[in-house]
Amino acid sequence: MLTALLLLVVFAAIPGALQFLDRGYFWQVANTALIFALLAASMHLVTGVAGLLQLGHAAFYGVGAYTAALLASRAGAPMALTLPAAGLVTAIVALLVALPTMRLVSIYFAVATLGIGQMLYLLMLNWVDLTRGPLGVMLFGEQSLLGIDLASPLRRYLLVAAITAASIWVIARLSHSYYGNALRALREDDQCADAMGIDTIRLKIESFAISGFFAGLAGALWAHTAGYISPPDFGFTQSILVLAMVVVGGLGSLPGAVVGALILILLPELLRPLGDIRNLLVGFVLFGVILFLPKGLIGEVSALDIARRQFAGAWRRGAGGGLGWR
Repeated sequence: MLTALLLLVVFAAIPGALQFLDRGYFWQVANTALIFALLAASMHLVTGVAGLLQLGHAAFYGVGAYTAALLASRAGAPMALTLPAAGLVTAIVALLVALPTMRLVSIYFAVATLGIGQMLYLLMLNWVDLTRGPLGVMLFGEQSLLGIDLASPLRRYLLVAAITAASIWVIARLSHSYYGNALRALREDDQCADAMGIDTIRLKIESFAISGFFAGLAGALWAHTAGYISPPDFGFTQSILVLAMVVVGGLGSLPGAVVGALILILLPELLRPLGDIRNLLVGFVLFGVILFLPKGLIGEVSALDIARRQFAGAWRRGAGGGLGWR
């Protein structure tokens, strides 16, 4: 029931309201909120569930964006190719990053991802022959997917909403499964998990690559909806923003990560009439949440309880097997 209500809001109520307002700015804000919800969900898998503090997540977001933008602008590749290609290329980059760093623990891993994220950012900024450096990459021409013209803001929004909803559904199934439970085990005590026969290194690498895939997909959506990308879009501040979304929403909580993303994207826009003071007010909101709700807006226990109720209902109806909830 809750899922149906959310889908009704995302695919009917919101586009209906945006059609009524009929302003391109509002369409772009809605697309940005959905893209960052996907980005926060991808970070949730590696930081919230697996417990790996990732400080360079925006760099993978950038790899996906540049992959899609360069394929579209230079090779004339269709969106049906650029979207999966962006995810796969980013997953490969994330895999290459994970291989030498996964034996690091705690703050050492976080600093390593910070350094690699900055390396990727500087690569985007200084490899002028490929990325055009500070000038960025602009996407020209009409966009379509499988023969569907995406010139309409409504169609672009529905595309972003559909891909985001499907991706979050996949992440939810991974998070609330035996695989997700194994990731939580290594988050709580990786040595104990290793002693119980769980291949912790393999799980960490896999979660990093899967998270990278969805971050790259979010980057591709940003490139196609914004029409222009540049290195500042993928700097360290963006990584901290995404981390704040996950923490404010609730570490280990997928609904929390999505809600945190929506708040941190939409709240500054709602406060825009207040000018520069809006940043101060957003800071107070973040401080208040951390102070009074240290487990986030939707804590992990609450999120797991929601998932158990959803999956238990499917189990009783005979439609849900192999998820581990009884």
